[in-house]
Amino acid sequence: MILMIEDVKLRLEALGSQLEEIRSGLHIELLQRELTELKEEMAAPGFWDDLGRSTHVNKRIAAIEGKIEQFDALVRERDDLEVMVELAQEENDEGTAQEAAEMLDELAEKAEALALETLMRGDYDDANAVLSLHAGAGGTEAQDWTQMLYRMYTRYCERMGFKVSVLDYLEGDEAGVKSVTFEVDGENAYGYLRGEKGVHRLVRISPFDSNARRHTSFSSLDVAPMLEDDGEIEIDMEEVRVDTYRSTGAGGQHVNKTDSAVRMTHMPTGIVVSCQNERSQVQNRETCMRMLRSKLLELREREKEEQMAQIKGEMKKIEWGSQIRSYVFQPYTMVKDHRTGYESGNIEDVMNGGLDGFVTAYLKMQ
Repeated sequence: MILMIEDVKLRLEALGSQLEEIRSGLHIELLQRELTELKEEMAAPGFWDDLGRSTHVNKRIAAIEGKIEQFDALVRERDDLEVMVELAQEENDEGTAQEAAEMLDELAEKAEALALETLMRGDYDDANAVLSLHAGAGGTEAQDWTQMLYRMYTRYCERMGFKVSVLDYLEGDEAGVKSVTFEVDGENAYGYLRGEKGVHRLVRISPFDSNARRHTSFSSLDVAPMLEDDGEIEIDMEEVRVDTYRSTGAGGQHVNKTDSAVRMTHMPTGIVVSCQNERSQVQNRETCMRMLRSKLLELREREKEEQMAQIKGEMKKIEWGSQIRSYVFQPYTMVKDHRTGYESGNIEDVMNGGLDGFVTAYLKMQ
């Protein structure tokens, strides 16, 4: 028991150091100052006259308060555990010592999750994300793979407590989907998902091949921050072609009867966005504008990365558009990220949304 208590004490000491690093990474003091300023703004006359600003401030206040309370709760739990261990040692109580060790395991997991948030250092990491999956060459096989990836990401979002809204969905000819675009709404959604952009490769015995041969399929994922119009990205509508068409798929009385779906093509860049999820053409047009703004911002950020790579003289391929991960179902089971080297043999868990290890490895690499 003495060894157990000494081990718990050492781990508590290490946890204390980690919490100090988290405090520094989260900039707790700056968050508290910002919280004070936002609450003063909220108390000012006429605050509720600007609905957009008041909604943003309320959301930001809730996020800051949640972050600070999460950190404070970890500190309190660690202090309580320290007292618990001291009592166990004084009373030579093995049961209490064992309970403290188990509670410490849970606390360490919470601390690790919060530490991950300190890696969200990008300008848009706290934004919602818009994800677009597109089947590569290979017909039905690639379209089925795209649907599998769509399910994987929706399951991951469920685990994270994110809300998923489908914006555009194009079914495959026989099975699967040709493309799907969806918005992910949640705290740091873009920060967690931005590392998933790129080409995803599948190796398996095809269920669509009567000869049971092994096939390789590809699907690409595009990830961009979903931003409101803050004037940062200006769009000249003379450079945008707007097409309307009838929505597809199940829906209300209005679906398939009017040209409510909207597709926008940005001529200078070739970027195409479309939305058919909303019930009116006006709403779909507004969503398309938000998506186009996000794609143009993402394009600008990508060009900056490529410029920096050239300045640094890096010979490696730019991540965008290159194969980032392989999912092997046969002859063995393995999912491997080619950028970080992180891999998992539990392919069933990964396909059910178990992406935490891959996301963490990418953020730490960055």
